[in-house]
Amino acid sequence: MNVPLPPQLTLRAILLAIVLAMILAAANTYLGLFAGMTIASAIPAAVVSMAVLRLLGGGGILENNIVQTGASAGSSIASGVIFTIPALVILGFWQDFEYSWVVTIAGLGGILGVLFSVPLRRVLIVDQKLAFPEGQAAAEVLKAGENPSQGIRILGFSALGGAFAKLAAGSGLKLIPDTAAGAGFFGGYLGFVGTNLSPALLAVGYIVGVNVGVVALAGAMISWNIAIPIYVANMLPANAELAQIAAGLSAEDLAGLIWSKQIRYLGVGAMLVGGFWVLISLRKSLVSGISSGLAAARASAAGQVIAHTEQDLSMKSVLIGIVLFMVPLWALYEIIVGSLAVSMPMTVIMVVTGFLFCSVSAYMAGLVGSSNNPVSSITIATILFSSVMLLILMGPDSSLGPVAAIMVGAVVCCAACIAGDNLQDLKCGHIVGATPWRQQVMLAIGAASSALVMAPMLNLLEKAYGIGVPTETHSNPLLAPQATLMASVAKGLFGGQLPWDMITIGAAIGVTIIIIDEILRARGSSFRTPVLAVAVGIYLPIELMTPIFLGGMLAFLADRHLRRAGRTEADLGRCGRKGLLFAAGMITGEALMGIAIAIPIVTSGSADVLALPAGLHFGEWLGLGVLVLLGYLLYRTATRAEAAAHAG
Repeated sequence: MNVPLPPQLTLRAILLAIVLAMILAAANTYLGLFAGMTIASAIPAAVVSMAVLRLLGGGGILENNIVQTGASAGSSIASGVIFTIPALVILGFWQDFEYSWVVTIAGLGGILGVLFSVPLRRVLIVDQKLAFPEGQAAAEVLKAGENPSQGIRILGFSALGGAFAKLAAGSGLKLIPDTAAGAGFFGGYLGFVGTNLSPALLAVGYIVGVNVGVVALAGAMISWNIAIPIYVANMLPANAELAQIAAGLSAEDLAGLIWSKQIRYLGVGAMLVGGFWVLISLRKSLVSGISSGLAAARASAAGQVIAHTEQDLSMKSVLIGIVLFMVPLWALYEIIVGSLAVSMPMTVIMVVTGFLFCSVSAYMAGLVGSSNNPVSSITIATILFSSVMLLILMGPDSSLGPVAAIMVGAVVCCAACIAGDNLQDLKCGHIVGATPWRQQVMLAIGAASSALVMAPMLNLLEKAYGIGVPTETHSNPLLAPQATLMASVAKGLFGGQLPWDMITIGAAIGVTIIIIDEILRARGSSFRTPVLAVAVGIYLPIELMTPIFLGGMLAFLADRHLRRAGRTEADLGRCGRKGLLFAAGMITGEALMGIAIAIPIVTSGSADVLALPAGLHFGEWLGLGVLVLLGYLLYRTATRAEAAAHAG
């Protein structure tokens, strides 16, 4: 006799997942534009789901799993959009973010990511048993049924801390500055040190860990403490145009100028090498994985009885969905380029590269997790390949070539982000006994829902802070580093100017880092030097990497404290989840406050609408004190939580 399954895809679970997906999409939009990173949100979503469904009268493990599956789509859609679509504004093709276009790109890309990932579930999760760390962690939270009220308290308290820090900073009350930095000349060489005072960046570092934090800061030091001093001392005098602009600047402003005009392109070269290295290193696993997944789908179609835990969306439905989605994608490209000879092959290219890179994204998510998934390098590779094809089809002087390349990259990036997230959620479902096709349907709903809020959120942030390029109105915009990079690469390949000497040197640095990483891998070292993490550090300002490094050190010190205390792996897991919840709360609180602050800025037209009188503006030391206090509370939460758990 068949035992009926507990409820999964219920109406209340769907509605709660949609609300959480939209909130998490908004928070990650701000974080990604600000810091160039987003975080996986499955664990906070699972904790909130358990608390809310308990208030509504129950909610079993499978229903909570459905909620976190749909909710986590918000961060994935945000990643896909912010890594690419702002490039269209940076290139001047759009004046603002057009709602219908953003919804179409994000929605189609997200749902295609779900369809592309269906054949990969069995091989990556069942056959190869990849780790999918966020999926495993979310499953442990759901299985343990940890006190959701305690989790909500941790999230709420840390969110208030992050929100207060953001409100007090430069875009709000201006009690404290956004950064603490200093620069000067030492023996003819320019030196620069600095840190952003954002609690969200500290929390990001805690989540990604000490290894990523160390190599990211090392990448930043390559740019700011090695390359910029060398350039100023030896190469700036030979660049008459840049030397004229630099004349009279302070040491700090000069370092920023040299970074923005020249040195950050070292990171471009390293990212390009890193993207191709990912594809090369995964080629065998990718081919075998796709073949195995399709074979499993054929067996299911032949009528073999399979357990509910192995029931994916049917391969027939997947193929029909992909074909149907090609029609609006073709229409989108046709509207842009106005030529069937261009739009038709580019649609095919989008589908083929989309499936290829979704597979890479899913595989990498299984190895290193969604938070460390190198989707930006996947997108760069897509834009490069698309640009080469468009050069052939449209010619090097086409003004629409970069735009068309970005459009292809945007759809593929959204699909790749969702594919990695989908497999994380399916790993969680595999552990707790969920039905895969129900999760796949929920993820598609979450992706479509998140797409609805992206354009309003981007327009709000663009009007309040500016995105990508400094202007008279917004001298310190949200950097949108990936989108700025995509715009530079696409434009540079169509007759634009790129510092190819710096890109070439960066590529050589990337090759060197890969060699070092391979040596460490061969020796079985637990410390690695992933080229893409180093490349991101090279490309971004060092003040963003410093708090990420400090957050990684906090995670390392907390783990060492627990291990020296002789705690079990179960205790370590409980402590790690509480620390993770505190970090996620700081990120969410700061991001949502950043969005809230944007509303009065936009409605009033003044960036200083919330600023207190100048006499109440405090210096960098107060900002550092706030950061240290929140870091201490994060460490204390992660280390004290184990005592109660152990005692129980």
